[in-house]
Amino acid sequence: MKVEITIATLEEKFIIRNLLELCQHDSSEFNAKNIGDFGLFDYPYLDHYWTDPNRYPFLIRVEHKLAGFVLVQKVDEPATYSIIEFFILRKYRQQGLGQVVAHQIFDMFPGRWRVRQDVENETAQLFWRKVVARYTNNRYQETQDKV
Repeated sequence: MKVEITIATLEEKFIIRNLLELCQHDSSEFNAKNIGDFGLFDYPYLDHYWTDPNRYPFLIRVEHKLAGFVLVQKVDEPATYSIIEFFILRKYRQQGLGQVVAHQIFDMFPGRWRVRQDVENETAQLFWRKVVARYTNNRYQETQDKV
């Protein structure tokens, strides 16, 4: 399986926007976010990924076919990065692609990482525990934000 992770260009922003709709639809099961009056979810920070030098939009392709996206942000703490959004199309899930992509993204930005999931999304929690444990050889700290 040939995996390509590329920075999304400004001309490809619409692809991320379209995939964000699928991502937000999936996550609405856990965060109770409502769809807007025009049938779309709102994502107010998307444009920032092409104007803020601390934000990085990535497209994922498998065998040259679109398979998902990742949004990364460098946060205020020294050399700390955060996975803001991570989305793999259902067709490509349960095949190890998510782990491959996550590990490659971690490798691109050496330093500390923060990965968050909705507390109700147990599938995402299990996925990230496995991915992070393998990447760090079980050397990581798990915390739960107060809501």
